[in-house]
Amino acid sequence: LNGHSEPIVSRVQQEMEQAANELNYERAAALRDKIRALQAIVERQKVVFASDYKDSDVIAMARADNEACVQIFFIRAGKMIGREYFVLEGTEDAPDAEVIEQFLQQFYSEAASLPEQVMLPEEVEEARIIQEWMRSRRGGGKVEIMVPREGQPQELVQMAAENAAETLQSLRAQWQADTHRQEAALAELQQALGLQEPPNRMECYDISHTQGVATVGSMVVFTQGVPDKKLYRRFNIESVSGAPDDFASMEEVLTRRFRRWQAAQEKTGEPGAKVDESFSFLPDLVIVDGGKGQLSRAVRVLEQYHLADRVAVVGLAKQEEEIFFPGRSRPLSLPRHSQALYLVQRLRDEAHRFAITSHRNLRTKQGLASRLETIPGIGPARRKQLLSHFGSIEDIQDASIEELIAIPGITPKLAEGIKANL
Repeated sequence: LNGHSEPIVSRVQQEMEQAANELNYERAAALRDKIRALQAIVERQKVVFASDYKDSDVIAMARADNEACVQIFFIRAGKMIGREYFVLEGTEDAPDAEVIEQFLQQFYSEAASLPEQVMLPEEVEEARIIQEWMRSRRGGGKVEIMVPREGQPQELVQMAAENAAETLQSLRAQWQADTHRQEAALAELQQALGLQEPPNRMECYDISHTQGVATVGSMVVFTQGVPDKKLYRRFNIESVSGAPDDFASMEEVLTRRFRRWQAAQEKTGEPGAKVDESFSFLPDLVIVDGGKGQLSRAVRVLEQYHLADRVAVVGLAKQEEEIFFPGRSRPLSLPRHSQALYLVQRLRDEAHRFAITSHRNLRTKQGLASRLETIPGIGPARRKQLLSHFGSIEDIQDASIEELIAIPGITPKLAEGIKANL
């Protein structure tokens, strides 16, 4: 209702009275029920501002461990007409302002309507650019991004932050209550695959590319049936070029993974040796996304590192979700509604998502790098010089004209060309 409920209630009230006057009691009763439903909604819409106040979205965030929750209050015509929360992934290493900035871009790129004002708990670096972009999405209507420092607006931001914290706490309690499901799934999977122990650490591998270009392998890790995202790793494929070869790519990824494990074992006991939990410990179960071809390459790698008897490995076919075992001709189909199948599907889907995300990022970087060399005056030597100084294409994009000019050989005209092209 966007907060403008009074005219609607009034109109339905008139329609009900007219139906009653016309002795159309069935329609009058239906309209009466509609009015009651509308009034129930209106009662839940808290009046927070004068009716002439700007339509606003109030956004705040709470974080705990590796999770982040963003809460939004929607205020229209002075009333809080609703609220919504979003749990964000992959935010572990990003500061609050950066997470909120990325959230603004993603949320408002898909929002059906945009407010006149967005209230935030802290300043974001690209506020002015985001404002202009939101104005263009509103068809030129003014949009203001602000950080309230006092009064009712600041209280609303604080309330949104408290709501986000409560939501995150509630969700975490719910996730912990699901632990018994994860234990049941692991027990089912242990029995189905004939494992001696529950697969407490599972690793799943997938390959992503576009016609063999920018091939990336993903490794995702589930511990006790739960994604352990800090242990995820991506591999840019180096040994395969030209035509796509998923089998060879899978073999390279697994070889690099277990080579790292072997190196970690050789360093064990050395003073000051760092432990990379992604590679220093063996999985109880390896799942490769694919059928017999990918599985045979995985077995070859395990045999190379003398791990065939220590690490269980299976292949998961994409079509019928059949599980292939080394040395067996017939695959296994887990029961359709079993917890074990849901766990395997989630593991496979997570590996697929992570591989695709990594592939897209690599393609973007390669595209930007090639664009850098198309700029007049930027050849391989200067490209290398820029990357060496700034560290990445993204940092070159973010650099100011002054920062670019500070690099020997980069003139003001060349710096402007870099900014214009990137």
